[in-house]
Amino acid sequence: MKHETLSAPLVDTPHESAERHVTGRADYTDDLVLPQGTLHAYLGLSTVAHGRILSMELSAVRAAPGVIDVLTAEDVPGRNDVSPISAGDDPILAPGIVRFHGQPVFAVIAETREQARRAATLARIDYETLPHTLDPLGALASGGELVVPGMTLRRGDAAAGLAAAPRRLDGRFAIGGQDHFYLEGQIALAIPGEDEITVFTSTQHPTEVQHMVAHALDLPANAVVVNVRRMGGGFGGKETQMNLFCCVAAIAARKWNRAVKLRPDRDDDMIATGKRHDFVVDYSVGFDDAGRILAVTGDWYARCGFSADLSMAVTDRALFHADNAYFYPDVELRSHPLRTNTVSNTAFRGFGGPQGVIVAERIIEEIAYATGQDTLAVRKANLYRDGQPTPYHQPVEDMILPRIFDELEASCDYAARRQAVLDFNARMDAAGSPIRRGIALTPVKFGISFTATHFNQAGALVHVYTDGSIQLNHGGCEMGQGLHTKIAQVVAEAFQVGLDRIRVTRTTTEKVPNTSATAASSGTDLNGMAALDAANQIKARLIAFLCKAKDATPEEIRFVPDHIVVRDETIRFSEVVQMAYLARVQLSAAGFYATPKIHWNRAQGSGRPFYYFAYGAACSEVSVDTLTGEYVIERADILHDVGRSINTAIDIGQIEGGFVQGTGWLTSEELWWDDAGRLRTHAPSTYKIPLASDRPKVFNVRLADWSVNREPTIRRSKAVGEPPFMLGISVFEAIGHAVASLAGYRECPRLDAPATPERVLMAAERLRGGALGLRDP
Repeated sequence: MKHETLSAPLVDTPHESAERHVTGRADYTDDLVLPQGTLHAYLGLSTVAHGRILSMELSAVRAAPGVIDVLTAEDVPGRNDVSPISAGDDPILAPGIVRFHGQPVFAVIAETREQARRAATLARIDYETLPHTLDPLGALASGGELVVPGMTLRRGDAAAGLAAAPRRLDGRFAIGGQDHFYLEGQIALAIPGEDEITVFTSTQHPTEVQHMVAHALDLPANAVVVNVRRMGGGFGGKETQMNLFCCVAAIAARKWNRAVKLRPDRDDDMIATGKRHDFVVDYSVGFDDAGRILAVTGDWYARCGFSADLSMAVTDRALFHADNAYFYPDVELRSHPLRTNTVSNTAFRGFGGPQGVIVAERIIEEIAYATGQDTLAVRKANLYRDGQPTPYHQPVEDMILPRIFDELEASCDYAARRQAVLDFNARMDAAGSPIRRGIALTPVKFGISFTATHFNQAGALVHVYTDGSIQLNHGGCEMGQGLHTKIAQVVAEAFQVGLDRIRVTRTTTEKVPNTSATAASSGTDLNGMAALDAANQIKARLIAFLCKAKDATPEEIRFVPDHIVVRDETIRFSEVVQMAYLARVQLSAAGFYATPKIHWNRAQGSGRPFYYFAYGAACSEVSVDTLTGEYVIERADILHDVGRSINTAIDIGQIEGGFVQGTGWLTSEELWWDDAGRLRTHAPSTYKIPLASDRPKVFNVRLADWSVNREPTIRRSKAVGEPPFMLGISVFEAIGHAVASLAGYRECPRLDAPATPERVLMAAERLRGGALGLRDP
């Protein structure tokens, strides 16, 4: 059987919902027509960071206009827990002890959302306040309780390597968290049936919601259906955090036998849901006079929040990426997932990887300034070579960064621009001007796969109807990243039909069971292969039917655009389908895929957790006002590896978005809790994501179109969701380069992240030796 490509290429096919997005016709959960009699829920949140509930006076809440009733922990008919790892530490509603400011304590059920929201403010709760810790260093000082066991990655003898190294540096790096700030907030609509309940929601993990709702209601999983058409952004914030909202809606819907909808305000959404983990990292590096790394040790202290959530996997992945693209001959890395009295932190694009990568880049920066070299020269000197093992003992076998570096260096004219930056700074210094420029070219090496091996599986369901139209369902969720478009392309190319024949239906637990979260950049890899498996099953049946009906061999049958050729006869695809139906050929198939080769032993810190690596590099140039700490991104150039792109337009969009989001994490997006444990950056007025005006003035993005995945992924493509996020580190490093000019590039500025104007100003003053040269406490 020959597989030919369509005459009209699909690599630049628009997003399947793009027109609906821009015209406002795309339906999200909040747009669904509500059943008659729908009730509305709203959460009542704790007002202390850690305390024992002494009494709850809810009579005023119950007496408020429109209120049907109030749910508390005692009203949960099944298990009062939404922990994704069954840790039992993540209650739906607090059962007597509250562990962070903003923890849901009760839920108001009313006739309208406004009535429920207003009534929730009438509760009077008395607490016995208990001691609280809010940050990693505070947690360490209080005994260092872990939410999950830490992990150690070890290869060689790092202590001996440090002792023997000609030069050594030790440092501490504070890395901030990040709010997901999705456009569409958390939302759930639960509709009771005869013996089942159906939940419409905005989640990245429908199967987990199904399980959590079933456990909360004490029902089997087959009595719960979860539907997701699309999300208005997720970024990891809807992998586990949606569970609580769905459970509250479902409990209320089952109790009153009426549909219940729950949608919090943006402020309450930000207060009550988890963020990217922030870390304090202590590192030591031994190196030689040429800048070659000889040994590295590091401790990653994470603010995990009050419960486990996904902190084990997140802190593990931080260690997996603590090397980024560089070989550490002797290495020992340790994670410390610390419990704090803050909201439980969770998945976020990169899933801990960025917090590892940026430490590797800090180490490179330290070495470069200590040895008087260009940071790029130090990066090149320490890049992995094929065959060298990572700290977790997986050999790197597809290192393409040398070529990416060479091409990006040439295309962005790095050498000449760096010299121009040095000359500009010298002129500004001589003139007494506070303006400085900085430039940095940084790489990323990012492992692709869920590190929990069992999640690396997917299913799909393909129906071919008698008119030749095709319905496709798979286990992945569309959150704007173009997943449905790519999977539709895979099926269209398999059958050699136009995309207008393919309809991708909502993700639902009714059609594809036991799905994995749409996360870890694996959505296309897993679901694309599952969909292709289903399509190939149907193709094989059509070929077998034609062989019998036309007395042909499989080699004489070809799929061509909208037709099937049998020897010299060309038959319309729809006609073949109709013929096969009349001959009672099955035209539906369930596909399945499990990622091969991967395995991982956490206790030993050894294995192959990643199927392959994705690579990329970015060069950013900035201007910094060292009297105010303000800066602008003058230019950014990116060359990124997506293997053989399935859809170049979508891939470039993901790279652009990832870069800007990563830049926001490291520059303007600052989370701040006051001493009482209250999140004070809980709205657009106090939490600053990048605006259109913050993008680089010149922004050049190219794909490494020569790259082909060595592993047999779908069309030899590579994942694109998370790796580009870390390209924003080049902006952070460029800001550091500009500030370093104040001390003749002899000292690492040691900027903490995010590099807000205040932090940049303090770093500049520190290098000048001024009174404002203070570090954050």
